[in-house]
Amino acid sequence: MKLHGSPLTRAHVAFVHDIVMAALSFVLSLYLRLGGEVAGWWSGGELGLATLLFAGIAAPVFISQRLYRGVWRYASVSDMLALARAATLTVLIFTAFLFLVTRLQSLPRSQLIINWFVLIALLGGPRFLYRLFKDHRQQTKIARASGRIPVLLVGAGDEADLFIRAARSQQSDYVAVGLISERGARVGRHIHGVDVLGSVDQLEQVVAALQAKGAAPQRLIITDHNMDGGAVRQLLDCADRLGLSLSRIPRLTDLKDGVSDRIEVRPIAVEDLLGRPQNVLDREMMERLIGGRRVLVTGAGGSIGSELVRQICALKPAHLILYEACEFNLYTIDMELSQRFPEIERLPLLGDVRDHARVNAVMTQHRPELVFHAAALKHVPMVEYNPDEGVLTNAIGTRIVADACRDAQVALMVQISTDKAVNPTNVMGASKRVAEMYAQALDLAEGPRGGTRYVTVRFGNVLGSTGSVVPLFQRQLAGGGPLTVTHPEMTRYFMTVREAVELVLQAAAFGTTDGQERGRIFVLDMGEPVRIVDLARQMIRLAGRIPDKDVKIVFTGLRPGEKLFEEIFHGAEPPVPTERPGILSASPRAADAQALGLALDELATLCRQHDRDQVLRRLQALVPEYVRGDTPSSLAG
Repeated sequence: MKLHGSPLTRAHVAFVHDIVMAALSFVLSLYLRLGGEVAGWWSGGELGLATLLFAGIAAPVFISQRLYRGVWRYASVSDMLALARAATLTVLIFTAFLFLVTRLQSLPRSQLIINWFVLIALLGGPRFLYRLFKDHRQQTKIARASGRIPVLLVGAGDEADLFIRAARSQQSDYVAVGLISERGARVGRHIHGVDVLGSVDQLEQVVAALQAKGAAPQRLIITDHNMDGGAVRQLLDCADRLGLSLSRIPRLTDLKDGVSDRIEVRPIAVEDLLGRPQNVLDREMMERLIGGRRVLVTGAGGSIGSELVRQICALKPAHLILYEACEFNLYTIDMELSQRFPEIERLPLLGDVRDHARVNAVMTQHRPELVFHAAALKHVPMVEYNPDEGVLTNAIGTRIVADACRDAQVALMVQISTDKAVNPTNVMGASKRVAEMYAQALDLAEGPRGGTRYVTVRFGNVLGSTGSVVPLFQRQLAGGGPLTVTHPEMTRYFMTVREAVELVLQAAAFGTTDGQERGRIFVLDMGEPVRIVDLARQMIRLAGRIPDKDVKIVFTGLRPGEKLFEEIFHGAEPPVPTERPGILSASPRAADAQALGLALDELATLCRQHDRDQVLRRLQALVPEYVRGDTPSSLAG
């Protein structure tokens, strides 16, 4: 015997079971309706014929509804819906057949409704009883198994539900001993028999209570991916006091809906400590901006530029031009895009934004509609030691790109800036402020009559980018330390590369829809700044070591051009809320585009003559708030 092409297996046993239950449901429902009067049916032989007819109709219906593809061990809501459909079809077909034969004269109509409920109960009941039995046996095995790691889950939502279900598998390394609710709203309830024991604020009491029961957890696992960085830092501190490790499960989209899946938890990363609750982005607006358009990205192989082109490709541009000065970076991002987005038409071009002829030739030949200007020299000490090169790239290069966009009638240029441009104390920040000024001046000069829009986006330090403190700490940790911090009070704003690029795209889309935003600078609401020494200590603890004991922290003093505290707004540009949560705009500080252009011509000449002192004097004249730090003797001459 075969059922749906399968050899004789448990599916056939289940099929026979269901046919018997179908026959029994007809007799039982008739008894519930008629009581003792059902004996009159039996004596006349009608009961037997009707029961056989009902079971005979049920057989092909059950097979047609594929009731035997599932496994009773994993019976779920979808299986229950399939049983309900099968019961409904069986009763309806039986009713129609009996109406044609007897006009339903000998059978009470209400019996058919009762039969539907009884049939579902007899089909579904044994399946779910079997699942409960197997679950109980599985839990017993897990409880007795050696080597399982008892864990306390932080978060009582969908991810916790999937984790607990997957942890019941014999392949799982973990057993959940309790749940912690972020806000305490679900305390006293349970998920699959695992109790919600308290809120995050009650973590220490919960762990103490579990220890008293002999069920002490060895690890905290965060299941809520919307938890902000401040809450994660508090959990890390508490876990450290309790002697517990802290981990996170994959995102819900990375978990398969199968109880036999093996869930691999991962250590908390520095991004988790610094992340913020994600603001809802207007994806439709971003798709309208990018979709079907020709886009050019300068600095396409850099840390910001490469993430920018990835997200742009996901929005399906008509054509993408990758403009990059470093051959290796250009090759790397081009190969990645060829594998991830083979359908996107793209063109990798080697070129420097300081090369006026090259930039103009690219703009004239390829006519991009949107330009994202991410090319920059951004490592503060390196630019401080090489100010002429930094100004040539960051200020003069931006001017060259912006003018080329205007001449080629580009619809939009997005200038990517930095918080170091606010009250700068270094050449890098001052040169980026000049770039901001020129983009703002051109945007204001165009006015409401149209022309190229220039949108400037400003954000703080990007985790993992070139020159970021995080990769430095990671390299120092790998070498055994020490971790070098310039000053115990130094603070910085941080964001992830993904957040930075999403801000760029969102601000670009928003800036093109509101003419009143001309000349403004869009800034991410980055929350509170983070002390670098605190970040260093947290990274040491994440590595499983003890700060100041296993790994030392050494204070080296401020480097040339560094300042203790970064700002994201100048006093003369008060922040103004926008329609998008989490994005602010800075009121423009107007500058005359023509006068600024003449000053930049002079600055470019000085840079190409490598007259360092004159470059710095001219830069300070352009950016009066630029305060030059102490110049090391090695820079003299």
